[in-house]
Formats: sequence, structure tokens, C-alpha cells
Amino acid sequence: MASEDGVSKAEEFVYRISTANEWEELQKNGSVFGGELDKSSGFIHLSNLHQVQATLQNFFLNTKVDLYLLQIDAKKLGDGLVYEAMDGANSYPHFYGPSRSFSPLPLNAVTKAEKLSILDGRFKCSLLD
Repeated sequence: MASEDGVSKAEEFVYRISTANEWEELQKNGSVFGGELDKSSGFIHLSNLHQVQATLQNFFLNTKVDLYLLQIDAKKLGDGLVYEAMDGANSYPHFYGPSRSFSPLPLNAVTKAEKLSILDGRFKCSLLD
């Protein structure tokens, strides 16, 4: 389904799975470089909405800390948002920043943030409904 500007709804937003500490840092400082994986990769790992549940299941199922799902306005990331094939079949959004300079994720790009809960082995929040 396309929006008025012709961008499909799936492309309008990208999503970040954040720990409570990362979300607090983002709110406090106005930007965040992410976790150790992001820093070592040189970009912020993101997902499209249809990829979030699988990412949660594969990488966060046994996490003992609170998690938040951040909805991010893809337009506000500009050309620093790059889609890259990661497993031969799926392309994932990565935020590098301008000129692939590894810029922090800006708070003003976040349109919603919701705490994730887990029920019967599946993560839940209204963004995933």
C-alpha cells in the first residue's frame, strides 16, 4: 500500500530493537551509536517491520534486560540508510550516516518507542500487532 508520496508503508519506517539502557541514552543525549555489534560493524542495525519478530527470536529470546522497539522515520535518516543483503535472501536496513561515516542514530528520527513483552515465546507490542 503506497502513501500519498508514493513510498510504501513498509519503507516509510524502519525499526530498532533497543535495550532499556540504549533507549535511555538516546533520550538523554539525543543520539546513540548503538551497542557493541553496531560499533564493531560501523553501522546501526535496523529491521523492516516484517523482519522484527524473526530478529527478536533469533537474537534476543534469552535476553534478560528490558527491550524496546523503536519506530524510525526512514526519511529522516536520509541517504545514510542503506539496504544490504545479509543472508542471500533478505536485505536489511543499516544506518551508516552521511557518506558512510558511522553517525549516531538521532532521537528526532524516532516516531514511537514501545516496551516489548514476551508471551508464549513471542514478543509483543502494539507496533507488532
